[in-house]
Amino acid sequence: MAALTSTADGAGTAPVASPQGGAPAARRRAGARRGRPRVWRGAVLGLAGVDFVVPLVASFVFTVHVPGQGVDFDAYTGILSADGFGRSLLLSLGLAAATIALSLLLVVPAMVAVRLGAPRLRPVVEIVCMLPLVVPPIALVSGVQSALRWGPDHLATTPLYQTFIAVQNPSFPLVLVFAYVVLALPFVYRSLDAGLRAVDLTTLVEAARNCGASMAATVWRVVLPNLRSSLAGAAFLTLALVLGEYTIAALLGYEPFAVWIVTISGDQAQMSVAVSLLSLLIAWALLLVLSRAGARADTGAAAPGAAAEPPAPRARTAPASGAAPLPATSAKE
Repeated sequence: MAALTSTADGAGTAPVASPQGGAPAARRRAGARRGRPRVWRGAVLGLAGVDFVVPLVASFVFTVHVPGQGVDFDAYTGILSADGFGRSLLLSLGLAAATIALSLLLVVPAMVAVRLGAPRLRPVVEIVCMLPLVVPPIALVSGVQSALRWGPDHLATTPLYQTFIAVQNPSFPLVLVFAYVVLALPFVYRSLDAGLRAVDLTTLVEAARNCGASMAATVWRVVLPNLRSSLAGAAFLTLALVLGEYTIAALLGYEPFAVWIVTISGDQAQMSVAVSLLSLLIAWALLLVLSRAGARADTGAAAPGAAAEPPAPRARTAPASGAAPLPATSAKE
């Protein structure tokens, strides 16, 4: 039964129902409502974790278990000395670095120019950058092969023939860089678009230009530092794409890291799976470093703004009845 309290204002008492009696029941209902989503969330995350971890554990057991001999780590200890490992890995890393540089060099100025000078072209740029998601890599590599077959017949008597041959150099095939740039466009665009939406680009550029900076200096010293997290995300996604891309490189006859893994899988299946696991762990480590760096950059950017907030004014208590009024405070106080 709810407790009754009385209020005395000099005119009498009036019974008022206190809400304290129903508070425990309300808290129990709220706790039950909060508990149900937590249970479902935990169950879904647990199932996803099992589905993700079990194949990795099975792959690791496959790499270290030798029937009749027990546990053996030769698949891991022999990776560095495997034939073609260093060459293919260095080739993939070089292709990844060139792809990252070329992608950012193309996308960053284009997105900045569109946001500042032609906002109506943003949907067009977005559609163009998203097209590789709907074009299968096998279709892309078929077009590249057709162009490579067409070149020698029509460019043999022109100065472009040597350039055409140079982009197919097996030691560093630039044709793969161009193909990877096309494949990486959606990821680079989405990462940079999220970063540009988080900053007031127009105000930053106008402030820098009013201070006498050129447009190139503004982009280098003002825009890019505010896009550190987005640039790092775009670089990581491009690196992961290049290290794992197989179709285009295999059909064009080159042997970067992903093609090398498939090539040795016939003779050294355990080593092939071991290299794949190590590549996955390296990708996770890079993603963790990237997330930590982004969080640290966001914290550092928010700290000056928080420190610049003025302190809240102190509240003055009203004087008791019969006491002298408080003196007025001056602006210097």
